[in-house]
Amino acid sequence: MPYFDAASTAPLHPVAREALLASLDEGWADPARLYREGRRARLLLDAAREAAAEAVGCRPDELVFTPSGTQAVHTGVAGALAARRRAGRRLLYSAVEHSSVLHAAEVHEAAGGTRVELPVDRTGRVAAGEVAAALGTDTALVCLQSANHEVGTEQPVDEVAERCREAGVPLLVDAAQSLPWGPVPGPWSLLAASAHKWGGPPGVGLLVVRKGTRFAPQGPADERESGRSPGFENLPAIVAAAASLRALRADPGTDGEAARLRLLVDRIRTRVPELVPDVEVVGDPVRRLPHLVTFSCLYVDGETLLHELDRAGFSVSSGSSCTSSTLTPSHVLRAMGVLSEGNVRISLPYGTAEAEVERFLEVLPRVVRSVRERLGGPAAGGEEVPAADGGAARTAPAAPAAEPAEAAGLVVDALGKRCPIPVIELAKVIGEVPVGETVTVLSDDEAARQDIPAWCTMRDQEYVGERAAERGAAYVVRRRA
Repeated sequence: MPYFDAASTAPLHPVAREALLASLDEGWADPARLYREGRRARLLLDAAREAAAEAVGCRPDELVFTPSGTQAVHTGVAGALAARRRAGRRLLYSAVEHSSVLHAAEVHEAAGGTRVELPVDRTGRVAAGEVAAALGTDTALVCLQSANHEVGTEQPVDEVAERCREAGVPLLVDAAQSLPWGPVPGPWSLLAASAHKWGGPPGVGLLVVRKGTRFAPQGPADERESGRSPGFENLPAIVAAAASLRALRADPGTDGEAARLRLLVDRIRTRVPELVPDVEVVGDPVRRLPHLVTFSCLYVDGETLLHELDRAGFSVSSGSSCTSSTLTPSHVLRAMGVLSEGNVRISLPYGTAEAEVERFLEVLPRVVRSVRERLGGPAAGGEEVPAADGGAARTAPAAPAAEPAEAAGLVVDALGKRCPIPVIELAKVIGEVPVGETVTVLSDDEAARQDIPAWCTMRDQEYVGERAAERGAAYVVRRRA
């Protein structure tokens, strides 16, 4: 069964497996003890730290191991902010950062600090100039991922790092997705990563604090890992993580594999819109991770689509609202202003066969068509089809009680309907109104706030805006074509 979700967690690298099994016998003792078994464990820990530091591009005494990548981010953010309290309490981060950064920012704000979310363009990339303009004398820390977890867009880390260095502000880089493919460039100050993203075992993260960066560990003091990551080290997992990362760096075929996977992803990016109508491929087409591609399908329930692909033998993931336990749209897709419904993320692990990609391209159109038919979505080209059972109700033209004034016209009641029903009902009725007239969609699904404007962009219609309604919101669209 093809596994296409390496961005969530990569399959265990063969070197990691060998190192893990060997270190279970050799590295079980406490590396802080002075007897023979402890000294042997300490040698393994030191060797793992040196190997990981060489792969990252830092000094061994700058790197500590944490229980996860998320913990590395939380520790790094908290320690850097605490050490810079006198300089200021302002935290800057991009709108597409990993949730671990967003949660750390919420804690910082709750403690009296301030946070500024920097916008991104439609590809998910932040402009280095935007970061530089936001830097101020009270800025304590900037957080920026090296590449996005959901869409693969690479960020201008080296340029942002230079701007931060000139301003005397530390930059923390979340390198979880990019570190398997190479070191992070630029004079960054802190770096976090997660071993299971590159084929190491879960439960191991990296936190690097470069010399000269002010850092004040938070929480109770602990003598292990320079006081930055408390608790007994999971030495077998650490050894396996470092061994697999070193193996990737030492393998002369790594660059070739990256190039090969990039070609396979290029094929997916090109072929999916040709094979499946009403699809938006998102993320930067060039400045991106080599193994990751994300696309969204109109008129498709993302959870159902993923289940159907699983039944067809493909393990993929999604950033869509319909696969979230909270039923709220992906904050990454929302910040980009792109479609969230029917979202599919493909992230190819090392060694993915070309035949597996070809079979995915063969299966996908049939699966999408099946899901659309089940939901009563428009056929290819946006042609109308009869409404599905339980579809939204239409009412006669009515004037709204509040702004925007253009909202008079056909009203579609999609209250109580989850994605993608509000968009499907909008697509069905847009052809019934004259060019220049409007359709108002009533919806209490948070995804509608994102997907109706995205639908307008894809279908060349005008999104007028939204207004408050008795329940949910009223979204107004003017027919332009």
